[in-house]
Amino acid sequence: MAHLQRLGYKTVLSPHALDSGPLYYAGKLEDRLRDLHAAFANPEIDGIVCTRGGWGSAELLPHLDAKLIGSNPKPFIGYSDHTSLHCWLHSEANLATFYGPMVAADFSREDGVDLASWQHSLTGDSAWSLGDAEGLRVLRAGQAEGLVAGGCLSIFAEALGTPYTPRMERDSILFLEDIGTKPYQWDRMLLHLRYAGVLEKVTGIVFGDMRQCASPDEQDYLERAILHALGEFDGPIAVGLRCGHVSTYNVTLPLGVAARLDLSDARNPRMHLLEAAVSG
Repeated sequence: MAHLQRLGYKTVLSPHALDSGPLYYAGKLEDRLRDLHAAFANPEIDGIVCTRGGWGSAELLPHLDAKLIGSNPKPFIGYSDHTSLHCWLHSEANLATFYGPMVAADFSREDGVDLASWQHSLTGDSAWSLGDAEGLRVLRAGQAEGLVAGGCLSIFAEALGTPYTPRMERDSILFLEDIGTKPYQWDRMLLHLRYAGVLEKVTGIVFGDMRQCASPDEQDYLERAILHALGEFDGPIAVGLRCGHVSTYNVTLPLGVAARLDLSDARNPRMHLLEAAVSG
């Protein structure tokens, strides 16, 4: 929080933000739900930054108030298990959200936040790009346009078959990342997404920083596993975006906004954000 304050933000700690338990949860369901609703409803709060990964966030979904949240739009920022909340906020409350650095997980470290993408995302910049400076590399060349969607692969895949299955209702550029997920697990879950029809409206795919899933000598194997699983997907594919589970300088990626993925030149891979994620 001190880091955010040094950047000029006023900070408010939710009443139950430091709760622990039951089990591995960060407080009781009703308390976490009350804090989240209160943060959206409070006109003096301009944005919500999660403290850390949010194990168990999905159990909030049946209890969220879409009318309250949709009537009080503001940035929601987090990653990992918060993928379930990102998907719900987009589909049920029509909000653009931000897959980006969290307070305890990233702002606590000197090299935990990529400030350029944070500032571009949260100041309403309507035209900016991510490229090789943020880790982007080409696995399959090409160009694509669509709404940015996605998040943590395991959370994304585990929602299939539930009322909260991720829905791609328009052409989409899918972003996927994870931590501690082996090549065979990536292969299996990507195949699951294919068979479930999730990729039917996906025009391009961007993967995160795979160093949290495979050692340096396994990187090539992991990338080949990804290409094998996506053998019937013909859109462009990039890998290495330093967003989500990363060890340094976490990039902020708006979800629910239009983007163009340009991987036609392997020396200059770009993901162009075409519209602002916030207004005013």
